[in-house]
Amino acid sequence: MVKYSRQRECILKDLQSRRDHPTADMVYESVRDSFPNISLGTVYRNLSLLAENGTILKISTENGPDHFDGFIHPHTHFICRTCGNVIDMDFVPDEIVVKNASATFSGIIDEYKLQFFGKCKECLSENNK
Repeated sequence: MVKYSRQRECILKDLQSRRDHPTADMVYESVRDSFPNISLGTVYRNLSLLAENGTILKISTENGPDHFDGFIHPHTHFICRTCGNVIDMDFVPDEIVVKNASATFSGIIDEYKLQFFGKCKECLSENNK
C-alpha cells in the first residue's frame, strides 16, 4: 500500500481533467500552479507509480516522450507520426480480436493495447497548404 500524497493526488486530478494526453513535462508545468516547489523528478516518479498500479495509462510513442491518460476506460489511441499527438478514438475492439489472437498463442491473454499510427488531420492540412 502506497501512502497518500497531496502531490500525487494533484497529478492524478490534473490528468483526469485533461483530454490532451500530456507528457510528464506538460503535467509538471500544470501542477506547479498548486505546488510551486514540486520537482520534475517527483512528477515522473508519481506518473510511473500511477501507471504501474493501473490508475492512469502510460502511452509510449515511437519517436518521443511517453504520454499519459487519466481515462482508463476501454478505448484506443491514434498516434500521429508527424507531430506526436495522441488522440482518443471511440473504437473499442470486440472480443473477436482476443479470440483470434488466442487461437495463435498457447498462453493466456488477459490484456491487450491497440494503437493506431499515421498522420492526424492537422498535419494533413499542413501538407496541403
